[in-house]
Amino acid sequence: MPTLTRPAPARPPIRFDRNELAGAFGDLGTDLPLLIGVIAASGVDSAGVLILFGLMQVFSGLWYRMPMPVQPLKAFAALVIAQKIPGRIIFGGGLAIGVSMFLLSVTGLIDALARLVPKPVVRGIQFGLALQLATLALKEYVPAYGVPGFALAAVAFVVTVALLGNRRWPAALVVIALGVAYALVFRLDLATAQRAIGLHLPSWHIPQTADILTGAVLLALPQIPLSLGNSVLATRQIAADYFPERNLTVRKISFTYSLMNLVSPFFGGFPVCHGSGGMVGHYAFGARTGGSVVIYGGLFLVLGLFFSQGFQQVVQIFPLPILGVLLLFEALTLATLLRDMSGRPADWLVALLVGLLCAGLPYGYLVGLVVGTAVYYAMQRGWVGLGK
Repeated sequence: MPTLTRPAPARPPIRFDRNELAGAFGDLGTDLPLLIGVIAASGVDSAGVLILFGLMQVFSGLWYRMPMPVQPLKAFAALVIAQKIPGRIIFGGGLAIGVSMFLLSVTGLIDALARLVPKPVVRGIQFGLALQLATLALKEYVPAYGVPGFALAAVAFVVTVALLGNRRWPAALVVIALGVAYALVFRLDLATAQRAIGLHLPSWHIPQTADILTGAVLLALPQIPLSLGNSVLATRQIAADYFPERNLTVRKISFTYSLMNLVSPFFGGFPVCHGSGGMVGHYAFGARTGGSVVIYGGLFLVLGLFFSQGFQQVVQIFPLPILGVLLLFEALTLATLLRDMSGRPADWLVALLVGLLCAGLPYGYLVGLVVGTAVYYAMQRGWVGLGK
């Protein structure tokens, strides 16, 4: 007799165990540097950024009840850091992208886009993100402290390999503990830590029309292709890979994406999204429910409420080589998703092409999305030599 598949429970349980705690650190290497850079470049209030970022994590964990973390908008953050864009434009751009994603969601256009973009292109977007994360880890984080940093990274790498998948001793927890011990012994300045302590709350902001329009042109337009490719389509694919019984739709993902950005700007929060890399990072280090995301959000809530005054100084004591190792394993896990393309040479080629375009070109995610989709359908119709 055929085996019957049990339907997923209407409200899947949330756990708060050691594996969820370990998974909570799976995206730390991506988020922390972006948040630090944005706060330093724009002068926005760190309390608002951290508290809203934490609240959105908690919201996502409770809403999805799976490891669906929230990330800063990457293209958005890169432009803010490079051009030192002020907070009023950031909040206006955040509201603009929230409205844009809301319209795509409620009109159903996001579903049409999901049907149009083929799976090899989505895998290519994930591969491009893996290349970028691995490059960041190996070029910026691991070499940060010279020879001692390489030694620390080597130890963390060996520990991670030895414990990866271990449910009793989760790799991320042991590696984070190693990093904390290193920071306490070699990098902690008690005077700086004491000055950072104090209660801070976010302040109210009302984006002006001019700031919304400026933010839409400067920040939202360059971000949308990356969001459509990685935050919505690729995240839906990851959810289907890891949690097929949940039947998560692109419309639901884009709706919560929009909802977060319709709220955050009014309280000084930096614009955020969901992300396939974040889900992979949480999952790779042990998370299987929304508990890891709630724990992760709690960490940022504590930082924002009580340590935001000296946030940059406090978090920078944590060793970058450790973050680099965590980021590298997130990248490797993303890259391994290409394995389901291996039996189809044409699909494999499209995925590789898209990944290289995404990682190597300005506006690479837009170029990869468009070019990869066009090449895929050209192959399907026999217009290019490789065929199916």
